[in-house]
Amino acid sequence: MSKTVAVKAPKVLISDALDPLAVEIFRKKGCDVDFKSGIKADELKAIIANYDGLAVRSETKVTPEIIEAGKNLKVVGRAGIGVDNVDIPKATAAGIVVMNTPFGNSITTAEHAIAMMFALAREIPQANESTHAGKWEKKRFMGVELYGKTLGVIGCGNIGSIVADRAVGLKMNVIAYDPFLTNDRAVEIGVEKVELEDLFKRADFITVHVPKNDKTANMINKNTIATMKDGVRIINCARGGLIVEQDLKDALDSGKVAGAALDVFEVEPAKESIFFGHPRVICTPHLGASTTEAQVNVALQVAEQMADYLMSGAVTNALNMPSISAEDAPRLKYYMKLAEQMGSFVGQITENAIQKIDVEFEGSVTELNVKPLTQMLVAHILKPQMETVNMVNAMAVAKSRGIQISESRIEEPSDQRTKITVTVQTEVRNRSVSGTLFTGREPRIVNIEGVPVEAALSEHMLFIRNNDQPGLIGGVGTILGDAKQNIADFRLGRKEDTKEAVCLISLDAPVSDDLLAKISKLPQIQNVKRLRF
Repeated sequence: MSKTVAVKAPKVLISDALDPLAVEIFRKKGCDVDFKSGIKADELKAIIANYDGLAVRSETKVTPEIIEAGKNLKVVGRAGIGVDNVDIPKATAAGIVVMNTPFGNSITTAEHAIAMMFALAREIPQANESTHAGKWEKKRFMGVELYGKTLGVIGCGNIGSIVADRAVGLKMNVIAYDPFLTNDRAVEIGVEKVELEDLFKRADFITVHVPKNDKTANMINKNTIATMKDGVRIINCARGGLIVEQDLKDALDSGKVAGAALDVFEVEPAKESIFFGHPRVICTPHLGASTTEAQVNVALQVAEQMADYLMSGAVTNALNMPSISAEDAPRLKYYMKLAEQMGSFVGQITENAIQKIDVEFEGSVTELNVKPLTQMLVAHILKPQMETVNMVNAMAVAKSRGIQISESRIEEPSDQRTKITVTVQTEVRNRSVSGTLFTGREPRIVNIEGVPVEAALSEHMLFIRNNDQPGLIGGVGTILGDAKQNIADFRLGRKEDTKEAVCLISLDAPVSDDLLAKISKLPQIQNVKRLRF
């Protein structure tokens, strides 16, 4: 008679304060769970080897030491969006999946921004403090109505679109800037799509809902503030570092900016700040996600996701792992790298709202499961403007923004034995890039917008569109040489019939703004962009 072998239940440690319902979900799904909120780093390091999963919020720091000690650790789940407390590269190298819950606190954060706007308009915190002090300063606190005012929403994704919806309900005129916002989506949510410069000029209130990256860091500064209306009010419940704090302080002191409401700061926790004590600034300690409902939502989501992965291998909202079966993984490995590079390339050169993404597979790649490749392409096309996008949620994010995704296969290759082509349709122009694998494992770009070119991508690059005229190579080379910039590779391609050309330059170090401006002034140059891979 055969013996029944008991399958050991996966063990999960919850090391931060999560809603108790998370424990119930883990147990219902078949996991053993220990709840040790507030555990110290040394104790965590000593016991983590006993666990298959680790659920955290923001207090636990999942450091390289913790990862190295977690010999049996398979998944780390962050209840919330930010994963600054998790060393994702180390986790990836150790084969540990890192998950987050990017949509669990969207309503809560949006409502906090609206609450901050009300408080700013009517000086509620200041009036509250004055009244508690036994004063009756009714004439001192003369606020403004929100009705009929223009709200400028910078970033109209998941949270920004909720803010816009609430503001429309308040009968505000809502204008929005978002490179990925299509005209159809703008109509759907009831906003007017504008360029950023126009938003700065027209808005009475400005609220920011974008990730912090190279394009958005310090986007509100003394120069952009100078273009705003006198008496503008600014709200930031997104990320610290989007506003140059000293420039905002100066504008508040001068009266150019009538008030600011800040939930986030350049340095957190913000125990000191130039804004503390300022009569026209409202500060809160990063409370965007701090509601009972949001904390329940993210706790339930992270428990569901982690338990599903540990019990069945299902992957949801993973930041470092695609949805790929064990069978497909080794065959797709090098194609995944190609798709990542191609998507990143297209995403960095696309500046207008995307309407459609077409992906075409040719040759031997059509024999594989290409869905993960499409996911990888879409994720990296959208990533420059959307902090939370990843392979798992890329399609849902695209759908929520009205972006159509199409996928086609051509079994017989046209030139290369295997090739992927991605075409991005925007409201202004289409952009297309083709890539292939050399020797079956080396990614190469082979065509850019109809221009044949053969190039490997590197960490620091320049992408140039130019007229096919003499002097380009010498001009660019001289400028870079004078700046002591070493050129690692220089690739050119051109269309014979139109005299259009492109150039990809690999460099040993990033190019400064001043150097980029000098290159852009060369007579042959149509456009030049920095790229990073």
